[in-house]
Amino acid sequence: MTFSRHRVDRESQYCLDNMNRGDSWRMFRIMAEFVEGFDTLSGVRRPAVTIYGSARTAPDSPDYEVAREIARRLASHGYGIITGGGPGIMEAANRGATEAGGLSIGLNIDLPHEQEGNPYVNLPLNFRYFFVRKVMFMKYSMGFICMPGGFGSMDELFESFTLIQTRKIKPFPIVLVGSSFWRGLVDWLRDQLLGTGKIDDEDMLLFELLDDPEDVVSYIRKTVVF
Repeated sequence: MTFSRHRVDRESQYCLDNMNRGDSWRMFRIMAEFVEGFDTLSGVRRPAVTIYGSARTAPDSPDYEVAREIARRLASHGYGIITGGGPGIMEAANRGATEAGGLSIGLNIDLPHEQEGNPYVNLPLNFRYFFVRKVMFMKYSMGFICMPGGFGSMDELFESFTLIQTRKIKPFPIVLVGSSFWRGLVDWLRDQLLGTGKIDDEDMLLFELLDDPEDVVSYIRKTVVF
């Protein structure tokens, strides 16, 4: 089958026009998500801490109970709790905050295994775009508590490292909870990145590795003061 050059050019232009039209509408959807996020979260009048980790953590897991206890204690001291709004560690943290009568924020994302928000959120927001959601985490959190998680947790953790290291945002406390889970990564950062000059000594001070919920809460209370 052969096509005339005129027909090919016309069809190419049609595809290009449709792509540009789709990109324009996508831009408006992105702007709308930013506006809704800023409008909603700018009204929060208390310091908030993000707790994140695996959506696949079961309610009977020790990690679930640790996240729940940390959130409960922080909320009892007046901190708002922000999570990704889904199941697993996110549910545990929102649950702990709600049990303490605190502010429980959930920034949910449209994903196959995480589409429904957990029932313990009292200030929900829904996002389609990961990068918009991450801006909200970075802008409205005064500390990150990182429970064991998967690719999404690693993405959020290393983005916070990068933004602080490059001074794009003000430093804030980052706590890695669970030395048995994080120790291998910490050793790799020290041996492979620091050891070969890829990062500086001060970059290894961007985070604290802790296990006990009481120690985590004490550290946040010392570093996030209000």
